[in-house]
Amino acid sequence: MSGGRPLSDNPYDVLGVTPGASAEEIQKAYRGQAKQFHPDLNPGNPKADEQFKRVSAAYDLVGDPEKRARFDRGEIDASGNERPAQRFYRDFASGADHPYASSAGFEDLMGADDVLSELLRRGGRAKVRMRGADVHYRLPLDFIEAVNGATQRVTLPDGRTLDVTVPPGASDGQVLRLRGKGGPGFGGGPAGDAYVELEVRPHHQFRREGDDIRLALPISLAEAVLGGKVEVPTPTGPVTMTVPKGANTGKVLRLRGKGVPRPDGSRGDLYVELQVMLPQNDPELEAFVRNWSAGRADNPRRIMEA
Repeated sequence: MSGGRPLSDNPYDVLGVTPGASAEEIQKAYRGQAKQFHPDLNPGNPKADEQFKRVSAAYDLVGDPEKRARFDRGEIDASGNERPAQRFYRDFASGADHPYASSAGFEDLMGADDVLSELLRRGGRAKVRMRGADVHYRLPLDFIEAVNGATQRVTLPDGRTLDVTVPPGASDGQVLRLRGKGGPGFGGGPAGDAYVELEVRPHHQFRREGDDIRLALPISLAEAVLGGKVEVPTPTGPVTMTVPKGANTGKVLRLRGKGVPRPDGSRGDLYVELQVMLPQNDPELEAFVRNWSAGRADNPRRIMEA
């Protein structure tokens, strides 16, 4: 009895599914209830023990296609007995041959859920000692944090917080394994592991290529013509770089050791591609170019004619 009303012995009601449910829906419903009420996970709880017997018996009936078809046709009752003989579910559940006595009839569930599968394989009241489940988490990370390394606090799916140390030079999609930081074990078994997949956000200036980094650096016309020293951003802070005289857009300069850290302690390089930027609406420059005969006569596209 529950809440003053008799418990239904209809296997569909016991599993919480409709008579038209698919085999997959029935299996999913059984797996959820069996794991919830398994006696090894509810020691000293007779109500859970009884409910586990009920759902096991129900699944033994409608989880078998042949038995389910016979039950739907009215050839057998909820206890699996030939009609018209009437036996109630409590008679079946209290017998010595209820499904919890062995793993027969549950082979289709093996592998679907490690904890439940192991419980069903062992059967009876055997002591279960199992490793905890692994947990998975995706950690968004800034580009600079991935290059230089960082420590981030994350919240795992079960609500626990965990400090994750990101090593220098970490890459997008890299998975960090944190031993023993997963789900708790059963019966004194060890905890599982936590797997943290890094998701590195794109940077508005830097672009990574292996252990190297590329950067497009705007320079003025005066810096391009006359050369000079300019400040260049790097993942570890700005540095000064010399632009040679006569530098054109597309010229690439290399800053050694300013790229991504490697496991051996060395670093890749930073490649700086120059982009010459002309001033906007400068009458003085326009007047100079208009009267610059050598410049007007120069044809930079002559290399395309070869």
